[in-house]
Amino acid sequence: MSSVNSTWYEARQYSQEQLDLARLILEELRSGLSLRQAVNRHPNPGGGYLPKHVLVYAYRELTEAGEWEEDPALFEKLRMKPVRTLSGVTTVTVLTKPYPCPGKCIFCPTDARMPKSYLPDEPGAMRALHHEFDPYTQTAARIQALEAIGHPTDKIELLILGGTWSAYQRDYQRWFIQRCLEAMNGEGSDSLKDAQDQNLTASHRNVGLVIETRPDHIDLDEIAHLRDLGVTKIQMGIQSLDDRILQLNHRGHSVEQARQAMRLMRAAGFKIVLHWMPNLLGASLQSDREDFQRLWSDPDMRPDEIKIYPCQLLENAELYEYWQRGEYQPYTTEELIDLIADIKPGIPEYCRVNRIIRDIPSTNVVEGNKRTSLRQDVHRVLDQRGEHCRCVRCREVRKEPFDPNKVVRTELAYSTGTTQEKFISYITPEDRIAGFLRLSLPSGDAPRLGLKELELAAIVREVHVYGQSLEVGAESGQAAQHSGLGTSLMDQAEAIAGQAGYARIAVIAALGTRGYYQKLGYTLEGTYMVKALG
Repeated sequence: MSSVNSTWYEARQYSQEQLDLARLILEELRSGLSLRQAVNRHPNPGGGYLPKHVLVYAYRELTEAGEWEEDPALFEKLRMKPVRTLSGVTTVTVLTKPYPCPGKCIFCPTDARMPKSYLPDEPGAMRALHHEFDPYTQTAARIQALEAIGHPTDKIELLILGGTWSAYQRDYQRWFIQRCLEAMNGEGSDSLKDAQDQNLTASHRNVGLVIETRPDHIDLDEIAHLRDLGVTKIQMGIQSLDDRILQLNHRGHSVEQARQAMRLMRAAGFKIVLHWMPNLLGASLQSDREDFQRLWSDPDMRPDEIKIYPCQLLENAELYEYWQRGEYQPYTTEELIDLIADIKPGIPEYCRVNRIIRDIPSTNVVEGNKRTSLRQDVHRVLDQRGEHCRCVRCREVRKEPFDPNKVVRTELAYSTGTTQEKFISYITPEDRIAGFLRLSLPSGDAPRLGLKELELAAIVREVHVYGQSLEVGAESGQAAQHSGLGTSLMDQAEAIAGQAGYARIAVIAALGTRGYYQKLGYTLEGTYMVKALG
């Protein structure tokens, strides 16, 4: 057990009475009762019912002491909020300290206690504020909390939020990531490189590193720096693909700068998440519908994932003054739901819609939509219309059992301004995605990054196998993870790249996945795992 988890176990103080009660409930579960039935049969003597995290603790205590054998089916009943790891990895979100943002966007809230655009009562921001933005304690506490509610934490996607990452001083960036890795590693390190090396075999391995930035901060030097840090995915706020709207909202960058940034990020193999904002100053329902289509009609866009963040009217944003003067009016909830329901079915199958609204408490919203359940609202409208969205998120296999022998491989090809992209996926008979791979075939027009490891190489930008996140080496019946789909996807990518005439194939592999690719014959060159073809 790592030192991070040991800290949690030492900190938890459960009474013997609670643990005895937990064992009774666990025995009831083993006999076939549902969790609700078992808990209801054994209420706390002082009133109420035993918290689920006590059951998780008691189960781990029994199995680690050798009194019980591991029982994955029983443990599945105990896991709280299973959706958090149904995408196959466990996400740990941390925030950087408050720091001046180069942007002057009129829609962004300003709070001296927080990084630009964040509010102190947002869930993730609250945790960061509690830990005074310390990267180590944020990471360690989140891992401990996830452990406590039954989630595996050996495969961590580290999501670093806090506005424009690229605007922070680089020594702070390196220190921040080093401390996050030290929390995962359970030990200190002498440098970022040392922490990265330790993480290759750590109990909590980093399988993805995500930052957020702006288009006008992406250049050749920044690309090389982000790779040195270990970044594998970039969230970029474009907000709109209309220069007039960008200027009205003082965004500070152009559509062309967004295109240039996309070319560079794609050439380096990053997974790309774009933020898009309807209801900005100067926009209308119709212009937003047209703007959304540019995400797919513009070859330089076509992101892998998107976050739809409708503009929200907040009192501590400059946009509030426009509203007071009658120069801005937010959409109603009904208008917003209809807008998103209109555009969502047109999202290509290769894209994943991560979010449909910011997680801002409704008490901060002055006027306009205050609902945070827009995704469910939109899907209800789509069901009423007899329409469906076929984005990646809507088709993930998640907890549904499936037979790996009955999945069908599909291949979707699409062009960008400088690459041919292949979205290879395995589909169940129920039309669910069990796993997918993103393969990028750079053209002669692709930007030259000066990275020798990418010369004459096709690039695997993402391999993802879905289903509840399993611990390394674990098996789970008909779960997608560890069913051989990842290896099969890599075999197919190598075949396609070889047939297309590429001499090599490179993978933008995170620290915790390098061992997997090494077993497939890849070696580390620079910050990529590379294999010769032919």
